Amino acid sequence: MAWIKVIDEKDATGKLKEVYEKIGGERGKIANIYKINSLNPQSMEDHLNFYMNLVYGHLDLTREQRELIAVTVSVTNGCQYCINHHAEALNAYWKNREKLNKFIDNFNFVELPEKDRTMIEYAIKLTKAPKSISDKDIEKLQEQNFSDADILNINLVTAYFNFVNRVALGLGVEFSSDEITGYKY
Repeated sequence: MAWIKVIDEKDATGKLKEVYEKIGGERGKIANIYKINSLNPQSMEDHLNFYMNLVYGHLDLTREQRELIAVTVSVTNGCQYCINHHAEALNAYWKNREKLNKFIDNFNFVELPEKDRTMIEYAIKLTKAPKSISDKDIEKLQEQNFSDADILNINLVTAYFNFVNRVALGLGVEFSSDEITGYKY
């Protein structure tokens, strides 16, 4: 499953068992990206809380927009684990596997509203060259009627998925077709 030791749910005790039960209750099952944190249950719980706030919290960004950022960042980083997980989630909104596959192959081959296109261009730039972000990039988002709170959340969702991609890629987190399905969206 991974390049470091992972404690399975059936072997969990104490705080780890509590966190596994919390994740299973909120998400329907426990993804390998959480299990990789099993040696540090507090980081697993903090990770879950941050994820739930950014992806499911009450923000003005739609869930579709958040999943669009997740897939964009994950494709940019080449993180197959996160691409597969969040492509499933994005397709819950698109309901169009062909469009999804085209998007994964090349962002430019899929027609998107200009607002969403500007959002993912920011996410790509922040992922590839964070030092190059300037006030001009923020102005482009503002021109698409994103509020400052929206821009903060676009930035946070982008940064979060860059973090998760690095955890998955850096520790060899794997997935199977069964592991990427069956979650509560």
